[in-house]
Amino acid sequence: MKRIFSTLLPLSVTCLLTGCLSVPHPFAHNGQGAKGGMATAPTSRLDIPLPADRTLSPEGEKLWAAEVTQALLDQSIPAMAQPVRRGDWWVKLHTEQRGDVVVPLYSLMTPQGAVRATQEGPGIPAATWAAADPLVLRGAAQQGGGQIVSILTGVMAEDMEEDPKSLKHRGARIFFQGVSGAPGDGNISLARAFVVSFKGMKDSVQTSRTDADFTVATTVHLTDGPAGSRDHPQQNIRIDWRVTDKDNKEVGIATQLHDIPAHSMDGMWGDIAMAAAEEAVGAVEEMITRYSSRDAQPIPKPKAAEKSR
Repeated sequence: MKRIFSTLLPLSVTCLLTGCLSVPHPFAHNGQGAKGGMATAPTSRLDIPLPADRTLSPEGEKLWAAEVTQALLDQSIPAMAQPVRRGDWWVKLHTEQRGDVVVPLYSLMTPQGAVRATQEGPGIPAATWAAADPLVLRGAAQQGGGQIVSILTGVMAEDMEEDPKSLKHRGARIFFQGVSGAPGDGNISLARAFVVSFKGMKDSVQTSRTDADFTVATTVHLTDGPAGSRDHPQQNIRIDWRVTDKDNKEVGIATQLHDIPAHSMDGMWGDIAMAAAEEAVGAVEEMITRYSSRDAQPIPKPKAAEKSR
């Protein structure tokens, strides 16, 4: 049977500390009173105080801090432009002058005030930086936000390395809720094909929510398409594979879309179910890997010179 589900669209739903599937979740709770991810972070907040140096005017400093905060919020990092509060992790915004260029620096600081890691942004002409043009600071902040996320991902990866129960050391347990809304035998055929396609994978599918790390729920929607030529009406079929974590937070959705001859799926799905499921399994695995950051590399410990910055 012709393989019709050739379009698989990984969607980021809640661009988030997901959605954007590559975004980590360093301050996530596990739903049982403990913290997941960056386990040593005592609060679910990342403070962004005003820069410590004076390369900008007071208004420019406020704008830079505000833009960095917004860049992090856009990636669902719970950042707040405020002075450092006791027990919070925070980001130190500072710069280095290198000739006639200013280099923005972003240091992730522990609650004890130690540098965990530092990333630098692209250099900016000193005169341009000092002018504090909003577009310049916004561009720098967007670059810096991505670098801060990279640091957080590395820190979370280090915690996962040290935790023998983390997804770095075992496969994810996936509760599959099954398929609904499909015509013909699609609900059963798609479900069976999905489970079969997971065989041999590091992750495993289970039929119980108990101890599951993620849940997959699948829905099928059919809508009338163009009339087509005589006796050849069309339908649009959409299959959504929705993945959530153990706290029911959105991880992402993989969507398959295709126009099909009307009512051609009203009977047995056959090879179509296997083709769709095989594609979906790959997308689900990718979403889980990106969401959990299980493939991320731990960030190196700061050097002595960096600690004194």
